[in-house]
Amino acid sequence: MKYKLILTLHWIIIVNFLFEIAYAAYMVFSVLKPPSGGGPLMHRALEIPHELMVTRRLYATECWIAIAGLAIYLAITEIGPALMDARAKKAHE
Repeated sequence: MKYKLILTLHWIIIVNFLFEIAYAAYMVFSVLKPPSGGGPLMHRALEIPHELMVTRRLYATECWIAIAGLAIYLAITEIGPALMDARAKKAHE
């Protein structure tokens, strides 16, 4: 019972990170796109209103924080333990 609860919480955290990444990317590239089109702004950054630029940057920062959070969480909970197990098995051979 306790294992299922922990596993459920683990997947809720991962799915939450994924939804946050998808939402922030959607906001940056679909909702808050400048009138001249979405995607990377490049030289068009000089043509859009300041408020739109700041809002896009805030959502982009939110997206990068979620990506970094997911990477750190997976490194601690999945990748690190898997590497330690693989090294332990290799040492016993």
